[in-house]
Amino acid sequence: MKTPKILAPAGDKNSFLAAVAAGADAIYCGLKIFSARMEADNFSIEELSRLTRLAKSRDIDVYIAFNSIIKESEQEKVSKILSKLCKFVDFDALIVQDLAMVSLARKAGFKKEFHLSTLGNCTFPSALETAQQVGFKKVVLPREFTIDEIKLMAENTPKDIDLEVFIHGALCYSISGRCYWSSWFGGKSSLRGRCVQPCRRMYEQKGQKQRHFSCMDFSADVLVKILKQIPQITTWKIEGRKKSPHYVYYTVKAYKLLRDDPKNKKQALSYLDYAMGREFSHYNLLSQRIMNPLDHSSETGSGLFAGRIQNPVAPFFITREALMPSDLLRIGFEDDLFHDIQKVTRAVPKKGKFFLSKKSKFKIKKGTPVYIIDRRGSELANVIKSLDAELNDIEKISIRPVEDTIKIFSSQSQRKSKNKIKELTLSRGKLVQGHDHSETGVWISTQGYSIPASGKNWLWLDPLLFPGEERICSEYIAKAIKKGAKNFVLNAFWQLSLFENPKKLNIWAGPFCNITNSMTMNLLKQYGFSGAIVSPELDQETFCSLPGACDLPLGVVIYGNWPLGISRIISKDLKTDQAFTSPMGETAWISKYNNNYLVFPNWYLDLTSKKEILTKAGFSLFVNIHETIPHGIKMKDRPGLWNWNLKLL
Repeated sequence: MKTPKILAPAGDKNSFLAAVAAGADAIYCGLKIFSARMEADNFSIEELSRLTRLAKSRDIDVYIAFNSIIKESEQEKVSKILSKLCKFVDFDALIVQDLAMVSLARKAGFKKEFHLSTLGNCTFPSALETAQQVGFKKVVLPREFTIDEIKLMAENTPKDIDLEVFIHGALCYSISGRCYWSSWFGGKSSLRGRCVQPCRRMYEQKGQKQRHFSCMDFSADVLVKILKQIPQITTWKIEGRKKSPHYVYYTVKAYKLLRDDPKNKKQALSYLDYAMGREFSHYNLLSQRIMNPLDHSSETGSGLFAGRIQNPVAPFFITREALMPSDLLRIGFEDDLFHDIQKVTRAVPKKGKFFLSKKSKFKIKKGTPVYIIDRRGSELANVIKSLDAELNDIEKISIRPVEDTIKIFSSQSQRKSKNKIKELTLSRGKLVQGHDHSETGVWISTQGYSIPASGKNWLWLDPLLFPGEERICSEYIAKAIKKGAKNFVLNAFWQLSLFENPKKLNIWAGPFCNITNSMTMNLLKQYGFSGAIVSPELDQETFCSLPGACDLPLGVVIYGNWPLGISRIISKDLKTDQAFTSPMGETAWISKYNNNYLVFPNWYLDLTSKKEILTKAGFSLFVNIHETIPHGIKMKDRPGLWNWNLKLL
C-alpha cells in the first residue's frame, strides 16, 4: 500500500516556500491567468521555473492548476502559455476542468499527467473509466462525499488511475462546478476563478438575517486514518491557495503527523488550531454522523475568530487568542464597507485588550467580529528567508517567446448551421408544452425516475449524479431506450458511461457541461455526441463565435429559470420554497429535488431579444427551462441577459 502524498496549496512565493519547509510531498499552484483561484497572487512562468527546481531538489512534485474554463477566443493564447510551461518549467501534472485543455496541452508538447479537477464533476463510479479514456491519471473527488461514497468510487477505480481527496480547507455552499452565483450577480465566474463569494454574505428570510450559506471549514483530521486504508487514494489535498504561509506550514505539518505518527495526534490537532482557520467540520465524511457545516454558532469569516469590537468611540476587543507582534487582523467581514486590516505591534495575552488604531474611531460598529488572518512568527519567517536565499542562488531562465507552430484556431472558416431550427421546453414531472414549441424535455430523476419515457421527448440527466444514484439512473436509461427513447441530454461529460451504444442515439451535451470553446466540441463529437447546448453564462462575443467553429449543431438556453447554485445542504434556519433576500435586495428561493437543493433567483434568464442574432450565428436549438414557482414568490420583470453585454471575467 502506497503512502498517500500530502498536496499543499501555494498562492504566492512565501506559501510555496512554507510548503517546502513543512515537507509537503507535492505542491499545487496556478499562473496569473486561467486559474480557479484568480484572487490569489499566483505565479509567473519565470517564478515557477526556479521554484520547481527548488522543489525538485527535495523530491517534491509540482502540479499546475490550469483549471479555468477556456473561451473560444483564448485557445491560441492558452496554447502559447502551455508551450512556455512545457519548455521552461519542470512540473509533474496539469489540473484541469475544461476538456479542451487535454487537446491543447498535448499539442503544446505536454507529456506528463492530467488530473481532473473537482470542478469537472466526476461524481459516480462508472465515470472514472470514461475519465481514464480521455486521458486522466488522477481524479479529484468532491468534498461533499461520505466515506462510503469514497469507498464505492475506490472499488470501481480502473487500475491505472488514482484518486485524490480533500482533507482540509474552506467549503463552498454549492458543489464545485455547479455554482453560478457570483457570475449571475456580476459577471465574475467561479468557473474562471473570479468568485466574489456571495454565499458568505448576509441573507434574510422572514426577518431572520444571517449568513445562511456561509460554511465552516472542512477538516478530516483524525479520520484520515480511514482514508489511509483505501489504496486507490494516493493524494491528500489541502485547500487554500488564498491562505497565508502560516496556514500552509502548519496544516502540512499536522497532516504529516496524522499520516506518519498518528499516536501524536494531540500535537497534530494543536497545529491545526494554530493554522488560523475557521471552526472545523467533518461535513459528510462519517455517514453515520453527518455534520452540516451550515449549522454553526461561530463566525465564518476567513481567519481565526478573535473577538468582537466594543466601544466605537475608542474601539477595542478582548482577544480570545494570544496575539503576537506582526499578526494581521481583519476587522469585520470582507463584504463590510468598513472592514479593515490592522497589524499587531505588541504581544497581547489571551483575554487581554487590543485597541484599534485611532483612524477606526466611530467607523467600526460595536459587535463587529475580528479575525487573525496571518501570523508571521519568527521561526517560520527565518525558514522562509533561508529558502528564499537558496532560491536566489538558482540561475534565472530567460523566458523567450515560443515559436507558434500550432495553427488550429483563427484560420477556421465560418460555417453556418444548416440544421432545422427547433425549440425545446424543459420541465419537471409534468410535461409543459408551450405554444409553437415542437419539442418537450423532462428531468428523468423527478418522481424517483418514474417519468414515462417515449421516443419523442428529450430526457435530461441531472447536473449531479452521486454514487448511490448511478444504478437507478442507468437502469432507467436502459428501459427508456428499449421503449424507443433516443433523445438524451447529459449534464456532465462522464454521464456518457451510462450508455452502451451512445453513437446510435441522439445524445447532446447539456448546459451544465459548461462548454465554452470549439476544442471541447471536437472532443464531444469524437465520443459520439450529436450536439451541444453551450454554457449560458457566456458573453455575446463568445456565443457568436462558437457555431462557426464547430461541426456539431449547437443549442442555447434562451429563457427560463437558471439556478444560482446546487448544493447537498441547507441551513436549518431556511425554509424551502420561500423567498429570501440579499443585502442588495435581490430575491431568491431554494427548491429541493431528489437529494439536492437548487437556489433560484426571482428573475428569468432571458435572451429572447437576442434570438435573431443567435440564429444568424448558427444556433439551431433554443431551450426554455420551466421550473415550478413556489406560492408567494413574485418573479421580477428585469433584464435577464446575464453576461451577454459583459466580457465574462
